Amino acid sequence: MAGNSNLRKADKEKNDEFYTQLVDIENELSHYREHFSGKTVFCNCDDPYESNFFKYFALNFNFLKLKKLICTCYDNSPIAYTQLSCFPDKEKTTIVDNRKAYKIEICQVDDFNKDGAIDLTDIEYLLKNKNNALTKLMGDGDFRSEECVNLLKEADIVVTNPPFSLFREYVAQLIEYDKKFLILGNQNAITYKEIFPYLKENVLWLGYNAGAQTFEVPKTFERDNTYIENGKKYAKFGNICWFTNLQTTKRKEMLTFYRKYEPREYPKYLNYNAIDVSKVSEIPDDYLNVMGVPITFMDKYNPEQFDILGIDGGDMGVYYGVGKNLSKEECNALFKEHKGFRKGKLCFRDMNGDLQMCYRRILIKRKR
Repeated sequence: MAGNSNLRKADKEKNDEFYTQLVDIENELSHYREHFSGKTVFCNCDDPYESNFFKYFALNFNFLKLKKLICTCYDNSPIAYTQLSCFPDKEKTTIVDNRKAYKIEICQVDDFNKDGAIDLTDIEYLLKNKNNALTKLMGDGDFRSEECVNLLKEADIVVTNPPFSLFREYVAQLIEYDKKFLILGNQNAITYKEIFPYLKENVLWLGYNAGAQTFEVPKTFERDNTYIENGKKYAKFGNICWFTNLQTTKRKEMLTFYRKYEPREYPKYLNYNAIDVSKVSEIPDDYLNVMGVPITFMDKYNPEQFDILGIDGGDMGVYYGVGKNLSKEECNALFKEHKGFRKGKLCFRDMNGDLQMCYRRILIKRKR
């Protein structure tokens, strides 16, 4: 849970300049090769000189058969040009001026040093010697700026790790401009009122990898679970996942369940006509009515197998009908019994008659 606390604090303080490790990028991107052939990829939250997203796409430019790679950074980044580098043994000032917003546009990657392989030495040579490969932006590099929006319009696919504190706005922009994308985010974003409707309507979904993940962070970053390795500072965060609208084979996998419905094992909610399922693995195979399941269900969701009806919690729960069958007096009585009760939050009584509040539940129903 410490990792989740780190994310919440970072989001609140807008201190979320985390750098994704190359191995995590490679593990996810390995599933999407067919989507990139002939496409322009835009990494619009990535210091072009230090980002592992840039490093991945630059080194795999020919393998993926990219048309173009564009990367931009934000000039107020607390990390930019100070701690990380794709070229750790080189002087950064030979390529860029510190703390300025830059963009990289690459249309071709060659074996410039003629050693028989494409590596970072070739990328560095390209940045230093090829005109217009790396240029300074007129503005600050914010993904919302007119300059970066124009680059976004040119792109086919956006791949990056956007600031978690701006995740809602970032996704809204991608949807507005009808872009394909693959981005990292906090799994709790599933519950955001701005994000959940996209998931419900199959406008976006989760990628292949989800769970705890380690990021490289500024040396000034102070939270639990940070550590130093080879002079770099790392922090582990829980509940990280990839959000995408690129088709995946994972979404077509049919879940198999082994539990049978037993009323004593699946309590009914007091404020919604559904049963509670505390673990995704315990979804009963023979139950065809509405169920409330943990948000981790979205990592297994197959739209051909289940319909998503709604979600509980606060205004979102009220919007989807949670608590509509309760009178004001009943709500007051439940609140008096359990201070965590809210009208839009699902609750039930356990076998001892005690009132139990669910964490967050997604309301689903099996397709017949």
